[in-house]
Amino acid sequence: MFIHCKLVLLILVLTLYGQVHTGKINGGHEAKPHSRPYMVILERHMQNGKKLFCDGFLLNEEFVMTAAHCQARSFTVLLGVHDVKNRSERQDLAVKQTFPHKDYKANTLKNDIMLLKLSSKAKFGKNVRPVALAGKDDASLPKSCILSGWGATDRINNYMSRVLMEANVTLIDNVWCRNDNLYCSEGETGPGKGDSGGPLICEDEKAYGVVSFTYTPSSGGKLIHAYTKIPDDRSWIDLMMKHHGKL
Repeated sequence: MFIHCKLVLLILVLTLYGQVHTGKINGGHEAKPHSRPYMVILERHMQNGKKLFCDGFLLNEEFVMTAAHCQARSFTVLLGVHDVKNRSERQDLAVKQTFPHKDYKANTLKNDIMLLKLSSKAKFGKNVRPVALAGKDDASLPKSCILSGWGATDRINNYMSRVLMEANVTLIDNVWCRNDNLYCSEGETGPGKGDSGGPLICEDEKAYGVVSFTYTPSSGGKLIHAYTKIPDDRSWIDLMMKHHGKL
C-alpha cells in the first residue's frame, strides 16, 4: 500500500471510457488483526488457468458480496484471514452459485455488484462474522468511511499485501457520481488493483458500497474512486438471498 503519484499503472491495468478497474488500497495502514471479520479474499480461477484475486465481504452463513466484474470460471472464498501466510483457523470454501446483478453492464460497470452462494455454511467465530448492509433508509450521503483489502503494495510487480490494510476516505457530492447512482471519493488515497469487490464501511459500521472502479476526469484533476451503492440494490439483494438461501 503506497501513495502513487501518477496514473500510468492504473491506465495500463484497464481503461474503459475513462474508467479503470481498481485494486490496491493506497495511502492506508495495516488493520488491527481480525478487526474486520467480515472481510473475504476471493480467489478467482479463470478460464485460462490463471488465479486472480478480488475482495469481498460476508453477509451471512451462505452469501458473500463482491463486484460483478470479478466473475470467473470458479471461486474459492477465504475467511478469517489477516496474514495470508497464516492458515491457522482459516476457512476455505467453494462457491456453489453466482448471482451478478440482473442489470449489470460490463461495458460501463453499471450495477457492479454480485452475490456468491457458498457451497457450505461459514462457521462464525471471533475471526469470521457478517457485516450489516445499509438499507433504503440509509440512502443519504455518509461522509467518513473506511476501505480495507489485500491489494497490491508493489506497483511494479503487483504483489498482493500479505496483511489486511485499510484507509479512511471521505465521500464527495459529485454530480457525475450522483447521476450514475454511485458513491465516490477522490484523491490518491483509495482502492486500486486487487481490492475490487471490497466493502465501503461508513459511520454506523454498515456496508454502504462495493469497490468498483477508479477514473480520471477528462478535464484532469484528482482521481475519482467509485463504489456501487448498496442502498439502491437492497430489494434485489434481499430477494436473491431469500429465494436462493438455505443450503
